[in-house]
Amino acid sequence: MEFTTHFQEAFTNLISAKLRSFLAILGILVGTASVVAMVSSGELATQHALEQFKKLGTDLLSVSFYQERAEDNQAQAHPFELEQVKKLQLAIPELKTIAPYITLYQTMSYAGHEIEGQIIAATPNLQEVIKLQVQQGRFISFLDDYEYHCFIGQDIYHQLKQQGLVNPIGARIDLGDNLFRIAGVLASWPENSFFNSDINHAIIVPINTATLLSRHAELNNFVMRFDKNANIDKLQDDITAYMKKISPNLRLFFRSPKQIIDSMANQQRTFTLLLGFIGSISLLVGGIGVMNIMLVSVTERRREIGIRKAIGADRASIRSLFIIEAIILALFGGILGVIIGVLISFLIAYFAHWEFHLFILPPLIGFAVSVAVGIFFGFYPAHKAAKLDPIETLRGE
Repeated sequence: MEFTTHFQEAFTNLISAKLRSFLAILGILVGTASVVAMVSSGELATQHALEQFKKLGTDLLSVSFYQERAEDNQAQAHPFELEQVKKLQLAIPELKTIAPYITLYQTMSYAGHEIEGQIIAATPNLQEVIKLQVQQGRFISFLDDYEYHCFIGQDIYHQLKQQGLVNPIGARIDLGDNLFRIAGVLASWPENSFFNSDINHAIIVPINTATLLSRHAELNNFVMRFDKNANIDKLQDDITAYMKKISPNLRLFFRSPKQIIDSMANQQRTFTLLLGFIGSISLLVGGIGVMNIMLVSVTERRREIGIRKAIGADRASIRSLFIIEAIILALFGGILGVIIGVLISFLIAYFAHWEFHLFILPPLIGFAVSVAVGIFFGFYPAHKAAKLDPIETLRGE
């Protein structure tokens, strides 16, 4: 009953000083909205990045390698050849599919207009391993071999459309000094840091054709799918041992979605803590504003406090009255801050073209902290009011 009375009185007192109450609420609102918006946006950014990898699956491994310079007294090791990649799959049973590829940079043009992008020489397995979808035509087949056929990504397709080519299938484009026929258009592919190149911005040719485009073409990458039950660390060791047996001077670099996802999850936790700390500074400023407003309120209501004490109100009752006022300010600021913070994170996701998810934890933390701030910074003014001497307060009036 006493709590209800205190709540009604506190609410009436705050309404009577609308501007002052609004400024106190504004400080908490900005702090809470900052915490919720920044932490939620960090979660959304990480979620968006992780989704790109989860679509591909975590049973993937990417290997990049190059020849180290041999010692003066050693013969240069032979490069790792395409046939040896096929033997690698037979030597390591955990490997299901391997897709070797070569990246090339040559001048590319259509009807005299330059095309921006890169060339990827690959095998048909690339479609299965990184889940490429064909929008028009077809993809590389084993029958292509040394054929002058190519397959274009979405960005290349849009560049050709801007040059007036509506239906690219069968059209011919210049790659270096060679004329290639477009046999397929790939659907939009979600770029990620697992695969070295952006498929959307690439022209794909049969892997054997790479030697016709450049005499420096050399196999230096492959991606693979492996058995989901395989130990990825052991798998990397086995691949390294096999490849170095053939070419001892190879330097190998591995990447897998699972490792990248784990790394990004750790980064996300650190990022969330950092953003939460920055937002907490705003809440601290808002809490100081609440304390300042409450101290002014105590000073203005000294006579009221004296009368309450004179007619029997104890210190706990006076303290509760002012703490409830601080909590009401924090509650209003916290609720509005959560709503605005979620709205801001939604707008960020909308304009960044991310899928929006409502995370429960950031609003919950923001709201809980805002209430805690109200109690913490409201306690001192309430305690100061409770300690006032009724005789001194009435005499002062």
